[in-house]
Amino acid sequence: MIVQESNLIDRLLAEQRQLTAVERFSQKHEREMLPLQAHHYRDLIPFSQPAPGQQYAFEVNLDKCTGCKACVSACHSLNGLEDHETWRDVGTLVGYDRGKAYQQTVTTACHHCAEPGCLEGCPVMAYEKDATTGIVRHLDDQCIGCQYCTMKCPYDVPKYSDRLGIVRKCDMCHDRLAVGEAPACVQACPHEAITIRLVDVAEVSIASARPDERLLPGTYDSAYTKPTTRFVSSRPIPRDADAASAQRLRKEHAHWPLLVMLVLTQLATGMLFFLGVVAFADSAAFPRIHFPIAAAAFGLLNVGLLAAVFHLGRPLGAWRFFLGLRTSWMSREILAFSGFAGLAAPAVAVAWLFPSFPWLIPVVALTGLGAVFTSAMIYIDTRRYFWTPELVGGRFFGSVFTLGAGATLACGGPAWLAGVTMGLLFVTFAWEMSRHHDALQDSDARTHSSARIVDTLMPRLVPARGVLFLAALSCLAAELAVPGVGWALAALGTLLAGAVLERYVFFTAVVPHRMPGGFIR
Repeated sequence: MIVQESNLIDRLLAEQRQLTAVERFSQKHEREMLPLQAHHYRDLIPFSQPAPGQQYAFEVNLDKCTGCKACVSACHSLNGLEDHETWRDVGTLVGYDRGKAYQQTVTTACHHCAEPGCLEGCPVMAYEKDATTGIVRHLDDQCIGCQYCTMKCPYDVPKYSDRLGIVRKCDMCHDRLAVGEAPACVQACPHEAITIRLVDVAEVSIASARPDERLLPGTYDSAYTKPTTRFVSSRPIPRDADAASAQRLRKEHAHWPLLVMLVLTQLATGMLFFLGVVAFADSAAFPRIHFPIAAAAFGLLNVGLLAAVFHLGRPLGAWRFFLGLRTSWMSREILAFSGFAGLAAPAVAVAWLFPSFPWLIPVVALTGLGAVFTSAMIYIDTRRYFWTPELVGGRFFGSVFTLGAGATLACGGPAWLAGVTMGLLFVTFAWEMSRHHDALQDSDARTHSSARIVDTLMPRLVPARGVLFLAALSCLAAELAVPGVGWALAALGTLLAGAVLERYVFFTAVVPHRMPGGFIR
């Protein structure tokens, strides 16, 4: 028997005659030796469209979630997100259950709420809730990048992209669901912790209306937006459980364009208000200061409104603000300040031509106060604990009257305005500092974390404001004693510096509502 020795060519030809791994898998699949794809997804997504009154919703089995973040990676990869952009997050709940430590990882994304705060707050209707599926989608081409939805959403869902100048969010991979395929996060989870379910919208609304109903401990009251996501677990979640990051102190964005806009528009409103007061309280002084103050207020108002434009990622689309007038306070603010500026322009002309005519100024001032009210409502409507009606109203209207009195005095107003400014300054500063002190001392206060942010992360800010307060009082007292030496201008400078610091705290010390975050770093 002759044994032929194989060479390299013979071995390669023999390998080609064998089936590849792909071919072997295909043959087994055809013979149903492997389960079909639908079998894997049958329990993860519904294979029927929502009936009338129903919508798609996420369901998360906490017992199966291990915090591996496969869902985060899959979402990031499929949607082509930026390096620091996430539409799905993984956090941690911690607490005690009958003396034993409790810890649970939680995966969260958009909750596709029955009454979405992002949709209702958007001034240009860049959100839509699909009538069939209930999915809340963001319309990228409609967005102007105002970021108000990031403030309105109590679950930190919309994410702003500096590069694109718009906000983006989870859309439940609606295009995959439409063809019977699971969303990326559902498909990627190795433990099938995330599923898509059909929920009855009326039942969600009823359940959300229950007292203290929340998605998870530490999250905001569900009655606000009526989220549809359901978290299930065989282990009871301790009532005192909270996010692992709940005690982490972090400053938020200062939003400098908005800061400048708020200070200057409130200053302009206050100037016109006190100009109207002088018109009827000191008719002899009014003709002399009528035009200078009206012109200065008009200029400051427009500078403030121009500054706000720099907060927008896509300012050229802001003309569509009227689309959201029915639900959005930002749309109403834009309309109110447009009307305020429109009335202020002829008021300047009247002041130039008819210095003794007082009747237009009170009308313009009242319009300005209405515009400031819409500004306050923008922040009050976010439901953040540091932006309550009392705190926002006190700060905004305190600035209107204090800055307005000081600026009117500095523009040549009667000397008695120095005493008025001193009284207003003392009341507003004492009120604000007392609120800060009380919140810092009371660990159960809802604004305790905000007070700690100011005290811990900005330790020099309160002393600096105290120095400015004393300096402003001293300058105003000197103006009363020796009028016309420039003390009023110095007082206005310190008042403006104090107002900027106060508004910096307003933005940076607020604690947003969030879903559970990661461990404290």
